[in-house]
Amino acid sequence: MNVRPDQLKSVLKKQLYPVYLVSGDEPLQAMETTDLIRSSCREQGYAEREIFEVDASFEWQDFNDEAASMSLFSSQRILDVRIPSGKFGKQGSQAIKQYLDNPAEDTVVLITTGKLDKSAKNSAWFKAIDKLGMVIQCWPVDSGHLAAWVRQRFEERGMKPDNAVVDYVCQNVEGNLLAAAQEIEKIYLFVGPGDITFENVSEAITENSRFSVFELVDTALKGDAPRVIKILNSLDAEGVEPLAMIWALAKEIRLLCLAAADPSSAEYMLSRSGVWSNRMPLFKACLSRHTEKTLRSLLQRCMKIEGISKGFEEGNARDELRMLSFLLASGRTRIRR
Repeated sequence: MNVRPDQLKSVLKKQLYPVYLVSGDEPLQAMETTDLIRSSCREQGYAEREIFEVDASFEWQDFNDEAASMSLFSSQRILDVRIPSGKFGKQGSQAIKQYLDNPAEDTVVLITTGKLDKSAKNSAWFKAIDKLGMVIQCWPVDSGHLAAWVRQRFEERGMKPDNAVVDYVCQNVEGNLLAAAQEIEKIYLFVGPGDITFENVSEAITENSRFSVFELVDTALKGDAPRVIKILNSLDAEGVEPLAMIWALAKEIRLLCLAAADPSSAEYMLSRSGVWSNRMPLFKACLSRHTEKTLRSLLQRCMKIEGISKGFEEGNARDELRMLSFLLASGRTRIRR
């Protein structure tokens, strides 16, 4: 049985299946889908859970042995099998198929994988799961359906956003559902349930931060270098992490790179990419100070700062962020020392 993530809750209320397969490359939906399945199982007495992390060194005999053994602490249990690569291998395929030929009555098997290729979906084990249990495939939400997804997410939290609020969230998450969910949670904390307007959101964010990350971005685009440094000092004092700021800056610099590559259609491209008309002058001002080459060098700096923030590179992320923001605002390619 194949169901969409948004159908799962109603299906789980009717019955539990002996096996669930959650696959795909959209992390938020995959995480929430597996959480929902485990929660439903717990509500129906499946108190014990055994987790199997499948990698290159994993022995599928361990799964076979556990599946064949009796539960020690509960009459019902979950076997939680996690295969990030989506590659079962010959042994894994045989183990799953063999188990499903005679599944245990007191056990639910939950299999989580990455994106499955066509050959996997044509395999005997996949068809056995589809016949006996439930398959939930989690795909990214395309741009044409993102606004509806965002609106539904707001409504699940008891909020009724106007179109400007929905557009605001869509514009700032680039299709990343996890980022969208976090943005909606932030708005919920600031504003609470009920009717939500963009004015509510803007006022709440301003009250909770003297200078928002988005104000930093717009000021850098505008070219006001002294104010950029002032905003950075304020954000640093408030403890805002560099990673949050670099994400917002890199998003706009990527758009600027594309626009600079074809100046004749820059405004059209920016508009199609979700840049509002009231922000268009900021992008034009920035494009007047930079070339595609200088913008790509700034994008490289963004990648470096992200690496420092995540511990992959050495350096001071805040100092690098200060330099990047100043260069973006001033139009320079480097700072003389």
